[in-house]
Amino acid sequence: MNFKYKIIAFVILISALNSSCKSGSGHSQKSQAVILKAENYKHYVDYFNAMEDENLKFVIPNDSAWTWMKKNVPLFECPQQNFEEIYYFRWWSARKHIKKTPQGFAITEFLVDRSYADKYNMIACAVGHHINEFRWVHDPQYIEQDVKLWYRGNDGKPMNKLYKFSSWTADALYNRYLVNYDKTFLLDMYPDMITDYAVWEKDRQRKDGLFWQHDVKDGMEESLSGGRKVQNARPTINSYMYGNAVAIAKMAEMKGDKDVKAKFEVKANDLKQLVETKLWNSKAEFFETFTEKDTLAQVREAIGFIPWYFNLPEKNKGFEKAWEQIKDEKGFSAPFGLTTAERRSPRFRTHGTGTCEWDGAIWPFASSQTLTALANVLNNYDQNFVAKTDYFKQMSLYVESQYFHGKPYLGEYLDETTGYWLMGERERSRYYNHSTFNDLVITGLVGLRPRADEKIEANPLIPQDKWDWFCLDNVLYHGNIITILWDKTGEKYHKGKGFRIFKNGKEIAVSEKLERIVSN
Repeated sequence: MNFKYKIIAFVILISALNSSCKSGSGHSQKSQAVILKAENYKHYVDYFNAMEDENLKFVIPNDSAWTWMKKNVPLFECPQQNFEEIYYFRWWSARKHIKKTPQGFAITEFLVDRSYADKYNMIACAVGHHINEFRWVHDPQYIEQDVKLWYRGNDGKPMNKLYKFSSWTADALYNRYLVNYDKTFLLDMYPDMITDYAVWEKDRQRKDGLFWQHDVKDGMEESLSGGRKVQNARPTINSYMYGNAVAIAKMAEMKGDKDVKAKFEVKANDLKQLVETKLWNSKAEFFETFTEKDTLAQVREAIGFIPWYFNLPEKNKGFEKAWEQIKDEKGFSAPFGLTTAERRSPRFRTHGTGTCEWDGAIWPFASSQTLTALANVLNNYDQNFVAKTDYFKQMSLYVESQYFHGKPYLGEYLDETTGYWLMGERERSRYYNHSTFNDLVITGLVGLRPRADEKIEANPLIPQDKWDWFCLDNVLYHGNIITILWDKTGEKYHKGKGFRIFKNGKEIAVSEKLERIVSN
């Protein structure tokens, strides 16, 4: 073989290696379910495609939806059909928002163009939700390009409207790392996250160290505790900044930046103390908004649960008592889910309809935050105020709420007693990409808890007597395919009785009961 052909052969070999192993991308070519057969769920997509007029087509139109889902998403089945249907509906609707731009993929919030959006119709409010949901998609390019577009899409600088809304992006990116173990991408975004934090400190930090925000820039326009122009220290932005500080400290440790790690640990600890002392209403036993007049708002709102989204509240100090309010019909418990303000308030649902009210109506944005926080409480806190039954009940209501005119539907907000989607007839409301659901199924309901080590942990928040079987399959986690199943009798999946975890088809953990199990 002469030199010319040796060079050609070498180039072909390198090309083949690159295509079969995307080093540092976190994207494995493995996409093979162990137990479930993908074709058994295609009928859902056929139904979704047939139930609508396809108003807009972007990267993955309806006729390509199943092909994309089959390649990219975990499979799930259970005996409760509506759970299964909404699970596949949420993947089907999420891919509608993948949009191709000259600078890579973007993920939108609304399908229709909004006047207040940034370039490419991007809105920053739900970026944290997008990252947490898309971290389970096998192909990493969609969410990675979206994040880079937000932070570098303006001639190498952040997009103009990135800071129009509060965000927990650093926390979400670290959580994504816990799923795909892609240290390269995380640390590539590390300097952007440090800069991001500094911008919020400059623009929104008070002299006492708390952060303030307009309700509207928290994505929560008409609330009971503030207003569109009021500068209150809200549990939202302060919890987000705590979560971001913790995440940046962990990134710094990975990078070997000891000084940065120490600095952000101090920032996180200071915020933790401020939230626990200034935002906690000991009489109401709840985290509340601290107003610009330096008084508590004296009203419970769903944002008071957000500190647990980031495991902020200290354990064994009684803070968990706040969670009793999700069981109280005078609190947040309503026929179609968790309200955004306590129902006992004389101002509950007094702001009218049609101007994005957060005065009590149910918003999936908040429901998914509260359910993520509740899963953290049930996993990480020793308490007796809430249990798996409470989580399962609220997940069931969340599922039931995602229907409109008898068909699967996802919109902006809904009436807490009738389940009717407020402004649901508006074209803008359809497929509103402003929340998570499948992440809750995976990390909460089935209970795969992402970790920084090589152990695989599952703690299902399904009561023992609720389902006789379920299976989550084709989960790409740390570069491996994970399968988690429960089979009460052993007759459904023929792998024996009990709760099991498989890694690349090999059983690695088992229990006779539906309980937390961790692989060795």
